[in-house]
Formats: sequence, structure tokens, C-alpha cells
Amino acid sequence: MPLKVNEIFYSIQGESSCAGRPCAFVRLTGCNLRCAYCDTQYAYEDGIWLEIPEILRKVSLFDCRLVEITGGEPLLQEQTPALIRTLLNQDFTVLLETNGSLDIGAVDERCIRILDVKCPSSGESEKNRLENLDVLTPDDELKFVIGSRQDYEYAKFILATFLPERTHLKPPLFSSVFSRIDTQTLAQWILRDHLDVRLQIQLHKLIWGPEQRGV
Repeated sequence: MPLKVNEIFYSIQGESSCAGRPCAFVRLTGCNLRCAYCDTQYAYEDGIWLEIPEILRKVSLFDCRLVEITGGEPLLQEQTPALIRTLLNQDFTVLLETNGSLDIGAVDERCIRILDVKCPSSGESEKNRLENLDVLTPDDELKFVIGSRQDYEYAKFILATFLPERTHLKPPLFSSVFSRIDTQTLAQWILRDHLDVRLQIQLHKLIWGPEQRGV
């Protein structure tokens, strides 16, 4: 069965602990959320149907072993776990960016699952599937996109309540909503509270600008 693909491109990874590395991206079509700050609305519906071998062929042209499956929300498509498994079996390092509202349990644990926990300013925080926190592995990553002080306090609450002893996990990623909250302000909050988190800046937006697609 094919997957509906919005775009396949090669760029600098702008987020996660792989930020700064060349990366091939497969952006799948469709999303079940409508976050207030969404910067990929063009992926809600637009796309073409491609079989997994054709996706693999296009990705292989970039000569890059790091691949991210993103969206939209990739897990809306039934064949996404099969695509990830196929890439892994071809010795690619695979990242999955998911909005955290769907079960990640069907995704091969060899994949680095980047799990977003939606904060209140997204307008979708009630959709968080917090059971996903229980299945995170040491290779997975947890991300909070923060657009206000309320979001910051919410992220701290989630960490203290659901992951009080997260010694097996990487430091969570704290990212500011582009143009909504100053990164320096978020950095000051993190330092003041001595949080063991990773401040994330969207490198691709700094390099090519916030409106550029395919980067």
C-alpha cells in the first residue's frame, strides 16, 4: 500500500539532538491536530501517493544515512511503521517526529521517536496521549514547544508528574514558538529553575527564514 507524501527533501536538521546534521526528510500528508502556531499547514492535504520502494529510491539519491519521517502527523498513515522498518533494515538512522496524540507503540524501537507534548498555547494540549511517556526508550526524545509562561509551567508539571525520575531518558527539548516568545527569555527561565533540559533553536528557520519550504 502507498503512502501520501507531501515532500521529500534534503536539508540541515534544524531540531532534536541531531540538529546541525545533514538529513533527508520525508514529509507525509495529513494531520489530526490544528495547532495555533502550525508552520506546515501545506501538509494537511497536499501530496502524492508513493509506494515504499519509490520513497526509498528518492531518499537514497541524497546519499545521506540520516532520515526523518515527519508531517503533518506521520502515524495517521497505516503504512508509516512499515516505511520506518524498511529504512532501518537498509541501515538508515531514522527519526520520527510525532505530535504525541497517537500510540507510538507500533513503531520499531530502533527508530528515534521524537515525541511532542502539546502545551496549552497550541490549543491541542487535551489531545496528548500521555501513555506514550511510559514506552519511551533511552534513544527517544521528548519535545515541548513553548509559546508562553503558562506553557513553560505546563511542561515543568508534565515532567515532574509523569517523569520524576527520567534518568534513562535524554534531557527533554524545550523550543520557543518562533516569533511568539524570545529565545533569550526561555533560556533565562531554564537557567533560573536549573532545569536539566536542552534549549532547542529551529536552525532551519535561522538559516533560510521561517517561510521557506523544503528546508
